[in-house]
Amino acid sequence: MDFAFVSGNPALDLAGTVGSRRSRPVDALTGSADLERWVAECDGLPDHVSADATTFEAALRLREAVYRLALDRILGRPFDPDSLEVVNDAAAGPVPTIELSDSGLRTSGDLTAALTQIARSAITVLADADARLKECGRADCTRIYLDRSRGARRTWCGMEECGNRVKAAAYRARKRSS
Repeated sequence: MDFAFVSGNPALDLAGTVGSRRSRPVDALTGSADLERWVAECDGLPDHVSADATTFEAALRLREAVYRLALDRILGRPFDPDSLEVVNDAAAGPVPTIELSDSGLRTSGDLTAALTQIARSAITVLADADARLKECGRADCTRIYLDRSRGARRTWCGMEECGNRVKAAAYRARKRSS
């Protein structure tokens, strides 16, 4: 399975690894290998991490906590205290090491350090009162994203996955009605 990094924030992208949460949830992280691959593909995180059962479960707890907090923010509700505890505890862990060289930036660390970085990115976006968090406008998509578009007019998490589906469905509906 390919991962989509369209949310504008690594924590929101991690939360987006479960699709269709309200109807038929599809989990892209079914095991440690999936999580290791997701971390390697996510910008700003270490390229090579190993996940054991404990760190895999910690990642899933963090993912669900981030999703709940982001949804709380969108719906204008107070933050869920248990989710706050999960994110804040994860953010207190060790951070990845970054190194600059002629070939660019290299990030290294273990999975715990990667989860710390993700938790800190969640805190940064959720604490920003000006951050425009939205849920995708496609009916079956529950991905939450950071809208940085001019005028805050972005409707879908991404054009490839959701925007094109919505536009194609609208086109087919127009053709049927005419």
